[in-house]
Amino acid sequence: MSHIPHIDYASAGDAVRAEHDRELALRGRMTNMKRTMLHSPAAHRIYAEWFTLRAELDPAISDREIWIFSHAISKAAKSKIAITFFRRALINAGFDPDALELSECEALLDRFGKAIVADSNAVPPEIWEELKPRYDNKTLVDLVAFAGIMLATAVFNNVVEVKFDPELVPFAEKA
Repeated sequence: MSHIPHIDYASAGDAVRAEHDRELALRGRMTNMKRTMLHSPAAHRIYAEWFTLRAELDPAISDREIWIFSHAISKAAKSKIAITFFRRALINAGFDPDALELSECEALLDRFGKAIVADSNAVPPEIWEELKPRYDNKTLVDLVAFAGIMLATAVFNNVVEVKFDPELVPFAEKA
């Protein structure tokens, strides 16, 4: 059970309702994490910058590459909701997340995501040696910032114990 309940739209203040409505207008849906986070419209807007950074990374990093990167971060952070969110993205695009054949670039992003979570003070130099010729400095800054928001999202879901979204159930890892 979540430590923090969802907002109650009917009794929420104007700022909360405005942010809720803005999110629905922008993305067309409301996850349990967002329903919980909306107790603080500012926190919600900060975490929603994930979408801004994703847009900045496109086309340097494809959807599949970003899903693999995000899945690696989620898996390393042991965030069931985030893991399943990216499993769904991969499955809906026709990929089997349990049997992915990773390109060289995807494998690099997978390793980078895992390394960030394992010890952000000790990302192996060889990963950086592979990243630097592949991406310009702006892309690298956006990628690391994106990873930070992705990790923050995983931490929020884990710490608060946000209720698992029912629509994610069919995409969850099998035990």
